[in-house]
Amino acid sequence: MSDSMTFRNEDLPALFHHTDQAAISRQRESTRATRRQLVLLVAAAAAAALPSGPAVGSLHLFGALSALAYAGVLAVGVRATRRRARPQWQLNRSAAEFIKSLAWRYAVHGAPFGSDVGAPEATYRTRLEAGLDELRKMGWEDPRAAGLVPEGGEITGAMQRLRGLGYQVRRETYVRDRLIEQRNWYQRKTEVSRRATTLWSWTIVLLTCLALLFALFGAFGSGPGSELTALLSAAAAAAIAWNEVRRHHPLIEAHTLIEQDLSAMMVVMQTTITESQWPSAVYETERYVSPQHTDWLARHSS
Repeated sequence: MSDSMTFRNEDLPALFHHTDQAAISRQRESTRATRRQLVLLVAAAAAAALPSGPAVGSLHLFGALSALAYAGVLAVGVRATRRRARPQWQLNRSAAEFIKSLAWRYAVHGAPFGSDVGAPEATYRTRLEAGLDELRKMGWEDPRAAGLVPEGGEITGAMQRLRGLGYQVRRETYVRDRLIEQRNWYQRKTEVSRRATTLWSWTIVLLTCLALLFALFGAFGSGPGSELTALLSAAAAAAIAWNEVRRHHPLIEAHTLIEQDLSAMMVVMQTTITESQWPSAVYETERYVSPQHTDWLARHSS
């Protein structure tokens, strides 16, 4: 028997891969809808700020463009509501991370699938279906019901092989391929969020300062007029809204805290954890990386 093993995302069940891709697709759809609405709102404000321009009868071109942009905002919003992109994104992400966490716990003897469990396969399937049933009650669309994912592939061969290896190998594999990989993911996400926060913060400051400058000019009876000030205000408001939608700042704090927890757990797992303590240690590590834990930290960040 091999004394080492690599366990990657490719070794997870097909149900995970489908829900993961569905979550990515719905996230992009939801993000695009929000971005289009904000861009259309700024475009509508820009068209309204322009002079009346050429006219066809009593219809003024720029006024009509402004009205069309506002109508576009409503159309995008109605379509996004009907498509339920954001709820389905969050439900599919929860489903994907739940399946991934449960698969890892099963493969490395994490609780509740420790070495002393009599029928781990049956316990795994029971826990899996119970968790997914809760998501179905909330509106999650199970791809197995539509035949998009075949039944019976909830436990992969790689999961079984890893489960059959000794404690030292399972510990090494989990620490390397799950814990460290996840910690590195949070590090990358934190850096991306930091760069985005800097960019949007300076954009908001610049737009607000320009609006303030033109407002001061207007207060003394000079400057380009109130229309440009209103346009800059709309652009600044859109930038603030986009920054809030992306939640860069709270996610920086949440991801940093989780990264610290994972680093501490990595040291403990490599030094002091015994085989009898292993199932609960894995369970606690998986709790750190759950979407619910991240959302809780993000909501309560200062």
